[in-house]
Amino acid sequence: MFQYAGYSLLATHYSLLKIMNYEAVIGLEVHVQVKTASKIFTRVGQGYGHEENTLTDPVVLALPGALPVMNKAALDAIIKSGLMLHCEIADVCKWDRKNYFYPDSPKNYQITQFDQPICIGGEVEIELPGEARNVMGEHKKIPLTRIHQEEDVGKLTHFAHDSLVDYNRAGTPLMEIVSDPAIASAEEAYAFLTTLRTTMVYAGISDCDMEKGQMRCDANISIRPVGQEELGVKVELKNLNSISYVRDGISHEIKRQKAVLKAGGTIVQETRDFDGITGTSQSLRTKEDAHDYRYFPDPDLMPVRVDQAWKDRLAAECPERPFDKQRRFMAAYDLPYTITSVLVPDRELSDWFEATVAIAGKPQAQAVGNWIANDLLRDLGAANVSLADAKITPAHLAELVGLIEAGTITKQIAREVFTESFGSGETPSAVVERKGLKDDTNSDELEQWCRDAIAGNDKAHEQFLGGKDGAINAMKGPVMKASRGKANPKLVDETLRRLLAE
Repeated sequence: MFQYAGYSLLATHYSLLKIMNYEAVIGLEVHVQVKTASKIFTRVGQGYGHEENTLTDPVVLALPGALPVMNKAALDAIIKSGLMLHCEIADVCKWDRKNYFYPDSPKNYQITQFDQPICIGGEVEIELPGEARNVMGEHKKIPLTRIHQEEDVGKLTHFAHDSLVDYNRAGTPLMEIVSDPAIASAEEAYAFLTTLRTTMVYAGISDCDMEKGQMRCDANISIRPVGQEELGVKVELKNLNSISYVRDGISHEIKRQKAVLKAGGTIVQETRDFDGITGTSQSLRTKEDAHDYRYFPDPDLMPVRVDQAWKDRLAAECPERPFDKQRRFMAAYDLPYTITSVLVPDRELSDWFEATVAIAGKPQAQAVGNWIANDLLRDLGAANVSLADAKITPAHLAELVGLIEAGTITKQIAREVFTESFGSGETPSAVVERKGLKDDTNSDELEQWCRDAIAGNDKAHEQFLGGKDGAINAMKGPVMKASRGKANPKLVDETLRRLLAE
């Protein structure tokens, strides 16, 4: 088992399992809708929020004589996903029919991949909680079994006496990402899904909005005595409608299984439904035998050969992986973990940061990171504006940081300038000029303000002369007030120290 440090919730949870002499073994099956213009085997469009049963055609509805045609963009997306997750991309994959009868599948079978998936193996890197959230936690790599591609099914809505089916979702390109049974806790599962979602969004493969059904997850959970290699009886948990519900559902199921065994009972292989609102689960069906889906190759779709040139082209389109970028930001720009944790999960935001640093210069990277993580995100949230629609640009922020560094304005004045630029799109230099915010203090004025501050604070004066260096800060306030916040803090400090030394 993986050892955790500190006194986090995760560590406490793990310790409880050890005390009970049981450990959890978890595997996840994650379905991710691929963002393409059309569905996987037909040119009809796909999307969310359309009127029911309007995104259909003869292929989606399985009308007689309608034949599927492969959407290459969907295949590109799953290969790119495999490359992002370190999978081996198969040289040849094929399509199979998974036969079952249910109203959400008009063909009465699903086109999927069975014994020859496109992506084999792979891994998802996760970060486990550290002792404090301002320190990078320990990382672990969760191995994947496979990623295969298939078509989504329709959506059933159940009422008291009726059920309605909407086929808008049917035929949407879908990936099933299957992990090995190598996840050890609910928190690890949460971290797995968080990394997976960030990676898919980074690569432009999916928006992974669980509320819209763009990412769905089933969890297979078992417990076993610590040290035992054989897996325990597996329970499948369904209807986990958010990443938080996945974490809560797994935690609930581990506790339930432990309680059953503690009471002398036996775990039954079954599928359970978890209610994220009440935090309870109930049995849906037992799974004494595996379903016989009678898989066989789809006769209407030919196997696909993926040559090296195809793989190389898609590899060149893959962005930097999120954790790789975070490590680079910390090493190359000397950014603290707290700032990288804000910048990196949002690809657009991290690109905005690097665009600003490219203009402002690498030595200003920390200042740029602080302005983005604090002021920019605060103002974006307050104005309910996206970064793409914001009037302020990387060039604006780079100019503002430069004005501070040159001593033209103080940090206090800079916040006022930032707010003006954010709202109007006016350059910081123009704001400073228009509002008369430039530090035009002459040396004689500054020296007199400093002498007055020293004379008016005998206690701080004596403390500083007695060796308490921080006492000088009590004398800086009156100087900044006299200058109406315009005086250069660096010059104020230098002048006070010179006068105090005299």
